[in-house]
Amino acid sequence: MRNEKLNLIGKRIVISRTDSLGDVVLCLPVASVLKRLYPGCTVIFLGKSYTRDLIDCCEYVDTFADWEELRKTEQGLASLKADAIIHVFPVKEIAIAAKQAGIPLRIGSTGRFYHWNSCNKLVRLSRRHSALHESQLNLKLLVPLGARRLFSLNEIQDLYGLAKVHHLTSEQKSLLSPDCFNLVLHPGSKGSAREWGLQNFSQLIELLPKDKYKIFITGTAAESADLKESLLAHHPEVTDLCGKFTLAELIAFIANVDGLVAASTGPLHIAAALGRTAIGIYPPIKPMHPGRWAPVGPCSYPLVVNRKCSKCRKHGECSCMQEITPEMVRDKLFEIFH
Repeated sequence: MRNEKLNLIGKRIVISRTDSLGDVVLCLPVASVLKRLYPGCTVIFLGKSYTRDLIDCCEYVDTFADWEELRKTEQGLASLKADAIIHVFPVKEIAIAAKQAGIPLRIGSTGRFYHWNSCNKLVRLSRRHSALHESQLNLKLLVPLGARRLFSLNEIQDLYGLAKVHHLTSEQKSLLSPDCFNLVLHPGSKGSAREWGLQNFSQLIELLPKDKYKIFITGTAAESADLKESLLAHHPEVTDLCGKFTLAELIAFIANVDGLVAASTGPLHIAAALGRTAIGIYPPIKPMHPGRWAPVGPCSYPLVVNRKCSKCRKHGECSCMQEITPEMVRDKLFEIFH
């Protein structure tokens, strides 16, 4: 796997991915492959502050750097003393700053014009038109470092490295049922994905036997009010965890439940990466479809209607999502659990 022309053994390598939680989960295998390519290298993850707790769980990342804080400092990226930077999520400001900081090796995709001036290793990569999964596309950026051109999803599911997840407190453990399938429902997406709708989640709760399923609802504190009024008020047996966990605590809780149902969100990808049952609900529209964004894990099940459709591209109402019925999700859970 090693490329003798680019010897980064023992060097400092920055992975730049300053976007959402789910995107960052699918970027973690990049750190794993770097550690395999260049033993002893220091992997620095440049991201947004709210993803720090996730990065801290990854055994393949040595240091987290908060871009919003770093960009305010006089030294900026130069303070990282990096030997290489990989622009997994392209940001013009970061690409220019990396060149100005004098980072010797700067890898980016050809699809961003500013990379032609700011990077000295370019990878021909078109995410929008590719048939590959997002996690596979991320790893394509390591080809100049000696990685092979394609990793299978079965290989990728073993590369997350989430080995440093926090332990649950005794109070948090007491929420779980030893006799039931502990199931997290995560209805919201903060606008990052097509949503299935609270009515569908409510119907799913009604369909699941109460003596066999212990159900938890997760989400942000801001989402809690809507959930209480339209969903939780009708299902007093459900445990409301909205806004009650830090990200580190949520990751730990997901690691201890049996499964999670959500649209294409960060918690869905976290569940998949942790080997939990992860049922994702997706539209067929590109590039939102599961071919690009499915959860990748040993117990991952993306649900999508089998058709080509772009009717909802310009608005959020997606009839294809609504064709995935609560009964279909229930049947998938029964297939797994019974």
